[in-house]
Amino acid sequence: MRGLGGAPFLEAIDVYNRRVRAEQAEASPKRAHAAIEGDAALQAIWQQASPTDGDAGHDGSHLLRVAEWALRLGGEQSPEAEVLASALLHDYVNVPKNSPERHRGSELSAEAARPILVDAGFDADAIGRIAAAIRDHSFSRGAVPQDVLGRALQDADRLDAVGAIGLMRAIATGVRMGGALMHPEDPWAENRPLDDKAYSLDHFFTKLLRLPDTMNTQAGRREAERRVAFMRSFLFELAREIDRPMPKQALAGGAAT
Repeated sequence: MRGLGGAPFLEAIDVYNRRVRAEQAEASPKRAHAAIEGDAALQAIWQQASPTDGDAGHDGSHLLRVAEWALRLGGEQSPEAEVLASALLHDYVNVPKNSPERHRGSELSAEAARPILVDAGFDADAIGRIAAAIRDHSFSRGAVPQDVLGRALQDADRLDAVGAIGLMRAIATGVRMGGALMHPEDPWAENRPLDDKAYSLDHFFTKLLRLPDTMNTQAGRREAERRVAFMRSFLFELAREIDRPMPKQALAGGAAT
């Protein structure tokens, strides 16, 4: 363990783990996975919705994380089965991020979800609510959901785009699109337009750092702000390692240009 920093490092990890356990005890217990396992219809949806295309940023774990947070944010006001079904199917048609049809991904997913929901036994009203939530959740669509289910799903999906997991997903998606980690000469876009299809770092400034302001629920906004604070600390460390000070505009969530 000496290579990991020795006793001080282990003590810090122990303190951190105790804090995490305390926070988890106060939070809603995880129940998405158990609820899916306990419902044959949801199990069938899960089996059909589980991605198989190798997209690490939009895999089955992403669906379950979104399901868990959607329950936390809207499970008290919306039927649990509807919350879980909307989360499991929200990326059913996964249009590539660099496709000109990307803005239609949530619309296509909503339409593809309808026959699956019929087979799962949902009634027409429930299918309408779930399809609307799926249709409006996408950032690229620019919609603001009008009901509890839609707001919870949108916030849950956006939470998975920020924080430590969001950072890993952004890098994974950028690599999948054939992009570079950052511009080699102008990482902070001080003298060029942002291009998050070419550079993963640019995605922080085109979208990720701005997400807390788009959240619909108070709990979602608080969690998003906490996660984005971590992302800003990562950017500070990155600036130090590449010896390129980060402009104030970048810290605020915008480009330097």
